[in-house]
Amino acid sequence: MTARDPHRFVNELDAAAVERLIARLESRAKDKVFTHLFDRYAPELVPGPAGRVLEVGCGTGATLRALAGRPDFAGRAVGVDQSAEFIAAARKFAASESFADQVAFDVGDAHDLAFPDASFDIVFAHTLISHVTDPFSVLREMVRLVKPGGKLAIFDGDYASMTYALPDHDLGQRMDAALVKASFNNPRIMRDLPRMMPEFGLRLESAWGEAVVEIGSGSYFKSFAETYAPYIVKAGFFPADVVEPWLAAQIKAIDDGTFFAACTYYTYIARRL
Repeated sequence: MTARDPHRFVNELDAAAVERLIARLESRAKDKVFTHLFDRYAPELVPGPAGRVLEVGCGTGATLRALAGRPDFAGRAVGVDQSAEFIAAARKFAASESFADQVAFDVGDAHDLAFPDASFDIVFAHTLISHVTDPFSVLREMVRLVKPGGKLAIFDGDYASMTYALPDHDLGQRMDAALVKASFNNPRIMRDLPRMMPEFGLRLESAWGEAVVEIGSGSYFKSFAETYAPYIVKAGFFPADVVEPWLAAQIKAIDDGTFFAACTYYTYIARRL
């Protein structure tokens, strides 16, 4: 049984799987359950006039488009992602929404980026660090790229806290664990970052956590389950005849108004010393 985080190994997925991930990233970006989390820390990402912002692991560019669309944003934003398909989608979406002059996108490995040292005023990662191969290397690279005195922001989930309700509590708990293991390479990384930051010359300036909870109805967690539950089967954690009824039970609970799912997310704002 081998878990292969689909975002970590996106370049090994077939075209249909990549399109499903693109659809998931775009739908998540429009989901009010989730977007308010970005809205809370977005003001921290606004540089001064002509300032430069880098998003590492930008996916389809949805977060950068939201940032560029703020009335107080007058800088230049750059997004990098390892997936050429994600970057192509990011460029298309930015052009269609008239952000092409404010945002640029390039293919790049978060562990080893081609930019010179201290190239950006602000560097951030939005739900990236939980997927990467080596969080230490990515954090080191983010610190390298931000100017001394510049700001670094990391937002991600503590996915060990993710849970979906199921009448069979034992099976539900095992399915929660399987879903998380199949979807995230580093599900507990947000617990580690506060003690890692000083080692990389960072001072944590502010941090907070928020629970994303859907009770009765479900949109964010519905899309998540539909997108990532098949990877439980691919990893060999459970067969399809267990996973499919679990997913059907979640959809039925949404239709019946009895749904419950939750996960805790954290935001860290740090300064490079």
